[in-house]
Amino acid sequence: MTQPADAVLRVPGISAPPAPEDGQDQDVVHVSVFAPDLEAVDVHYTDPAGEPAVAALSAAADGHHHGHAPALRPGASYAFWESGAELPADGQLLLDPYARAIVQDDAGAYWGVHVTEDFDWGGDAPPAIPWRDTVIYEAHVRGQSMLHPDVPAELRGTYAGMAHPAMVAHLLALGVTAVQLLPVHLHIDEPHLQDLGLPNYWGYNTLGFFAPHADYASEAARRAGPQAVRNELKGMIRLLHQAGLEVILDVVYNHTAEGGKDQKTYSWRGLGDTAYYRHDDAGNYLDTTGCGNSLDFSSPAVLELVLGSLRHWVRDYHVDGFRFDLAVTLGRGEDNRFSPRHPFLEAIAADPLLSHVKMIAEPWDLGPDGWQTGRFPQGFADWNDGFRDTVRDFWVAGRGALEGGGQAPNVARLASVLAGSRDTFAASGRGPLASVNLVTAHDGFTLRDLVSHHRKHNEDNGESNRDGAEHNRSYNHGVEGMSGDEAITAARLQTASNAMGTLLLSLGVPMITAGDEFGKTQRGNNNAYCQDNEISWLDWTPDAFGQDMLRRTQAFARIRREFLQHQPFVYPAIAESSYLLWFNAEGTPMRQEQWTDGGTRLVQLLLGSPSGSIDGLVVFNGELEDRGIRLPGAESLQDFRRKDAASTRFELRYGTGARSHLRRGARVGAGETDTAEGSSITVYRCDAPGLQPRP
Repeated sequence: MTQPADAVLRVPGISAPPAPEDGQDQDVVHVSVFAPDLEAVDVHYTDPAGEPAVAALSAAADGHHHGHAPALRPGASYAFWESGAELPADGQLLLDPYARAIVQDDAGAYWGVHVTEDFDWGGDAPPAIPWRDTVIYEAHVRGQSMLHPDVPAELRGTYAGMAHPAMVAHLLALGVTAVQLLPVHLHIDEPHLQDLGLPNYWGYNTLGFFAPHADYASEAARRAGPQAVRNELKGMIRLLHQAGLEVILDVVYNHTAEGGKDQKTYSWRGLGDTAYYRHDDAGNYLDTTGCGNSLDFSSPAVLELVLGSLRHWVRDYHVDGFRFDLAVTLGRGEDNRFSPRHPFLEAIAADPLLSHVKMIAEPWDLGPDGWQTGRFPQGFADWNDGFRDTVRDFWVAGRGALEGGGQAPNVARLASVLAGSRDTFAASGRGPLASVNLVTAHDGFTLRDLVSHHRKHNEDNGESNRDGAEHNRSYNHGVEGMSGDEAITAARLQTASNAMGTLLLSLGVPMITAGDEFGKTQRGNNNAYCQDNEISWLDWTPDAFGQDMLRRTQAFARIRREFLQHQPFVYPAIAESSYLLWFNAEGTPMRQEQWTDGGTRLVQLLLGSPSGSIDGLVVFNGELEDRGIRLPGAESLQDFRRKDAASTRFELRYGTGARSHLRRGARVGAGETDTAEGSSITVYRCDAPGLQPRP
């Protein structure tokens, strides 16, 4: 039975016809495009002989054009153009916004490619890692394996390289559960970068929301064609899933590669400029992204496009989640104001497919009221910039201030982010697992550069070092850049370890930036978006600093994993399932005046669950000097009805201090004294029964 015409019109891109008509060639596909700015549309494509062909999309209603294209078979390239209009001199017709694959011809024009979804998933199932057990690893497909000596040369920098056994082994040893990939949607370089001879390495300039970036496929797959490129990406996901690793895609739906109106038209602008982009009353683009244009998420066409893209990547590629670049733009309504009740955000929550995968917001953009951390709705987690800034201020910039004779932040804000930034997320009805904690990301200094540079060094970007953030909360420990001074190197390692340890011991979801675990440096470049070279690629031959940093990162990740394994499943999402007890250097509960005293730089945190079998005691000492401390005494523990409180023993598990390894395994009784080394974290474990708050 043939579908009603209006139903057919709503099927975007290429699909099988609803039913062949009498006498109609069986070798035919249905083509549909939303092009409200065009009166009539033709589809231009290649026939089975490779010759150009044209078919009119003769039916139209409400801006949708559709028709049948004979012999538009899988592998054929296609694009749209207005019927009767002169073809463009550069050959760039209008791309299908729903194209599942995109290629570039010899003249530089982009075409969609008709492909199928055939792929043997071999019973693939999503790992479905709970949020509380999730450790995210932000990586770039190309940069991750370009220099890895154990990855075959032909697979380096590719989807296949990302899933190579050597890479998987590293991720598993690190304790990672999810790989968050910088954009793999097909993207192109901006004109100003082309003029400089530089690429958009990060990929935040999307040309195809349904198409994979072909340059990340192996040469063999690229030669075999778009279908093979798609299969290599799917194969990567399948292999990572087999290892128990989730795959999260960093996606850029806030703007498109078309940029401002003075830039080249590829697709959306020519098909329906006002339907896709946000404009002011004068018809100019409203830009909340800094990229020249913004998609209008109050438009049904945009909602249909983006929701369709998300479903495609979940359904056809089995991805496990998304990180939304400049996500505030996606929640702006007709008034250009953000709302957590925006139809797009609510549609995700109601969608039977999308509501079951991870959704992560970068909760800011460049528009009015662009900072919205903590305001996204339930079902979303937010990148927590407050966590980033607080940890940097306390451990990095704070250490620099103290060594320079100044003042540094006290422990109050640090305690807040250690506890999951409840003050930030409570108003949205979400708990600590809504906080994606980070100290660094692809954008900004690496962790090693954060402790090695006072200022940015972006000269290679071709903008005279004007680009990139100026306020980095960094500290070079007395020398700018790399240093051979052993004392400086040791101090930098300890500061970096404190930041990494805080990241992995805090409530929330930690995100490690690829390479930070073994001391990656970008030589002070804090905006390496256009550096497709050794500046950005991971160096898999780390120096002594990097080797020690890797051991420390693995140790903290192991402590986190073991601790969570001994807590109830609802920990820490349900407040009643967890406790956080704060003690001063004397081992007694922190007093209000100590929280507000600017000189308080040491705190002891006892955390666990009433029904857990392990408690953790972590001492954060932000003072420069060693400090004698007394662990929480029996009287404090007895207040929470700890069984055998007087006999409680704390085992020293790990520390970032220079001498902590000499005492690892030592047991200290409740109320007994110990030493917290200057500028360090010390972790103790207690196997006594959990605390039961007194009624």
